[in-house]
Amino acid sequence: MAAIQQQAILADVPANLTMAERLATAAAEAGAEIIVLPEFFTTGMGFDLGLATAALPADGAATALLTTLARRHAVTVGGSFLCRGADGHTYNRFVLAGPGGVIGHHDKDLPTMWENYFYRGASDPDSDAADGVLPTVDGVTAGAALCWEFIRTQTARRLAGRVDVVVGGSCWWSVPAWVPRRITADWEAANAATAARAAPVFARLVGAPVVHAAHCGTLHCRLPGTPVTYRGHLEGGAVVAAADGTVLARRGPDRGVGFALATITVGRVPPAQRTPAGFWLHQRGPLPALAWAYQNRLGARWYRRHHPSTVGSTNAESTARAQNTTAR
Repeated sequence: MAAIQQQAILADVPANLTMAERLATAAAEAGAEIIVLPEFFTTGMGFDLGLATAALPADGAATALLTTLARRHAVTVGGSFLCRGADGHTYNRFVLAGPGGVIGHHDKDLPTMWENYFYRGASDPDSDAADGVLPTVDGVTAGAALCWEFIRTQTARRLAGRVDVVVGGSCWWSVPAWVPRRITADWEAANAATAARAAPVFARLVGAPVVHAAHCGTLHCRLPGTPVTYRGHLEGGAVVAAADGTVLARRGPDRGVGFALATITVGRVPPAQRTPAGFWLHQRGPLPALAWAYQNRLGARWYRRHHPSTVGSTNAESTARAQNTTAR
C-alpha cells in the first residue's frame, strides 16, 4: 500500500495532475498494489476563488488519470477531486479505479470550513456514494473517507465492520501563529497531534487498515469574511496503519513530497475500540471550532449564489432562489 504525500499548487489542475501521475508512478514502481492520492489532488484547497472554476467532470481528466494509472501498472488507485456532477453541482468526490476501470466513488458528506465555498455535501445522504462503502472487487470491499470524515463518529459508524480497507486522504491546514503566540502555539500543537493520530484511531474504530494520503507545504490565503491573511501549512502526513491502529509507515509533512509504503493484511477484524457518543471523535480546538461555525455558513451561502445547478431543480430551496432572483 502507498499513501501519497503531495504539494499541490492551488487551482492549477494541469500541474497537479502531472505531479500526481509522477508520484503514483513512483509508488507503483516501488511495488505498491494499492495507491492513494490525497484529497483535492487536482487542486489543493485554500480560500482561493480560482477553485470555483476548477471542478472537473466525473469522466474528465482526473478520472482518466486514475484509470490510466490503474491499467498501466495493474494496480488499484484512488484520490479525490472537485467533481462537477450530472446535476450541475460540485462535489468532493473520491474515485477508486482498478485495471478494469472505475470501481466506485464516494462524495464527502460535509464540506469543512472554507471548502463550503467550492462544493456541497453528498446530494443524497442515504446514497451509496455518501455511505463510503465501495463495490466489492475480488472479495475485497474498500471504504472511503476524506479529511474531517476521519474525525466524525458518523463516518466510523457507517464503515465499522463493513470494509476490508479504508482509503482516503486529507488537506489539513494548521492553526496560524497569531498573537498571543504562546496560546496559538499550544492550539497548533494539539491540532497537529489530532491530524497525525486521526487515521490510526480510525483504523481501530472501523476494524480495517487505513491508507491515508496527505498534502504538505505552506498555505497562504485570505480568511473568508475578513481582511486577515491566513499563513500556515498542511499537516497530518501520509500514513499506512494496520487494523489495530499500529502505524506501519508514515511520511511526515516535514519530509516533503513522496509516499509512505507498507505491506498490510487486507481484511476486516472486530473493531478494537468502540465508537464514542457525540459528533466528533477528537477535540478540534477553539480556532478550528470557530472557523467551522462561521465559514461553513458563509461558504454555503456563497456557493448557493455562485454555483447554481445547470440542471432544473424542483426542490423548495431552488424554487425560492429562482423567485428571489426574478424579483430582484
